[in-house]
Amino acid sequence: MKKFFALLFFILFLFSCKENSQHIEGLNLNTSEPVIEFGYNLDKYLVIYDTVRKGDSFGEIMDKNHVDYPMINKIALKVKDTFDVRRIRVGKPYMILAKKDSTEQAQVFIYKHNHIESTIIDFTDSIYANVNRKPIKYVEKTASGIINSSLSVAMDSLNLSPNLTNSVADVYAWTLDFYKLQKGDKFKIIYEEKFIDDSISAGISQVKAAHFEHGNKPFYAFKFVADSIKQIEDYYDEEGNVLRRQFLKAPIKFQYRISSRYNLRRRIAYYGNRVRPHRGTDFAAPKYTPIIATAHGTVTESRRKGGNGKYVKIRHNGTYSTQYLHMSKQAVKKGQVVKQGDVIGFVGMTGNTGGPHVCYRFWKNGKEVDPFKQKLPAAEPMKKEIKPIYLNSIVDLKSKLDIIGFTEYSSEIAAN
Repeated sequence: MKKFFALLFFILFLFSCKENSQHIEGLNLNTSEPVIEFGYNLDKYLVIYDTVRKGDSFGEIMDKNHVDYPMINKIALKVKDTFDVRRIRVGKPYMILAKKDSTEQAQVFIYKHNHIESTIIDFTDSIYANVNRKPIKYVEKTASGIINSSLSVAMDSLNLSPNLTNSVADVYAWTLDFYKLQKGDKFKIIYEEKFIDDSISAGISQVKAAHFEHGNKPFYAFKFVADSIKQIEDYYDEEGNVLRRQFLKAPIKFQYRISSRYNLRRRIAYYGNRVRPHRGTDFAAPKYTPIIATAHGTVTESRRKGGNGKYVKIRHNGTYSTQYLHMSKQAVKKGQVVKQGDVIGFVGMTGNTGGPHVCYRFWKNGKEVDPFKQKLPAAEPMKKEIKPIYLNSIVDLKSKLDIIGFTEYSSEIAAN
């Protein structure tokens, strides 16, 4: 009897399926969603992922993917205002969407500039190009640390990005000498990190606020746009004083020591203990360490000459000029305008030198002087009418900084 009812149930099930077959066919029985990327259904194409290799050109890549040269030239001419096909770079990834037939001919070329931006060149029917930017999610994060040896080591122990380390160094470049940090100095940071696809980091967006404790003295920094017309961002302390100075303290960010200071009475044993004035400050650092401009200005010299070796000289205004000697290589040319912090060359041993360093020379009104003994001007101060707005804007950020705690050892400190 049980077998009879089981058989009857099976027959009724089959009949039900037949009666409702039209409805079932209308359903998407295949639960897998189509793969959509850059607005294209990848299921409809032969998808090729590759990387620009040494010797590759746009034409060679297209030719390899069955696009003839008349068409390649037509594409390059059509999209030149959006994308210069001559500027593809070795190591950059790209995608090709090709026909799913025997020709396997490319239809779309997608060049990925970085995690966020890609250029799409579509030549399926008509030819056009556009820049695709993935949506960015900004996440506010905090970090704190205790320095046992250096800022970079402390931040590395927190698995923080080297770019964040550089950003913090830039914030305090005019306030702190990072070569003279002391064991036990502390820092707190509130920063923003960029994410794409919710989970892929696209780098540091900005340092919003920071607190550095050096020699038991607090140094606050808050990012603020004090000039709404020029829209120039700067960092200010808790009282509204600008942190930036017209000149940086050193032409190298990290990994340096002052091996010889400005000294007009210096005696050198090699020259019979005679007085040989030293009109510069020597910053010893590993060869090829980047050398940066200590202030905005225009390059007046970029050459090699005698004992100076390869050097760069910058005129900052009618009063001040700086010079950077013994480079392994210059990174700027005469007449070029540079900004404070721009890389202008690399540490070397050209000219008269016993080891890798940069000799930093400083002119005031045409005379070489000791930069560490000059009262250098600060950047333009915040206007009085803006200060109440600023002080009100940092209340919450300062409260957030103040409640961030420290642990005893940097290896135990966590970034949140």
